[in-house]
Amino acid sequence: MAAVGAVDVELEVMVWLRSRLGGGVVVRDELDNDLLDELPTVQVQRLPGGGDDGIRLDRALVDVDVYAATRADAISLSSTIRGLLLGELRGSSTAVAVFGRVGTVSAPGVRPYENTGLRRVGATYEIFCHPVS
Repeated sequence: MAAVGAVDVELEVMVWLRSRLGGGVVVRDELDNDLLDELPTVQVQRLPGGGDDGIRLDRALVDVDVYAATRADAISLSSTIRGLLLGELRGSSTAVAVFGRVGTVSAPGVRPYENTGLRRVGATYEIFCHPVS
């Protein structure tokens, strides 16, 4: 039986979002210097915090930032992602993870970014998951 934390939630959410958002959207964990040439980009990062049940269930806090050319595009994509996470990720599974409850900790909102050539909208989600048995 796999232990708590055996699921790389960041990786699983990135792969899951890529399959739903299509090839026109870059989904990654780290940004690089080509960001302006790769819009829209979605950045998925597990945050410090969360918790577990001490057995198998992991409670991850996951930050999802959308970078786009316009504020409207960033807001729209962030809203789409929120709908996908709350409506489809909850109760689904991958080859390595089973996802339970998914909730919004911080709803999508405009976040500052030093590059004025793009806009950033981000949200934080609480995702419960455990390894596939």
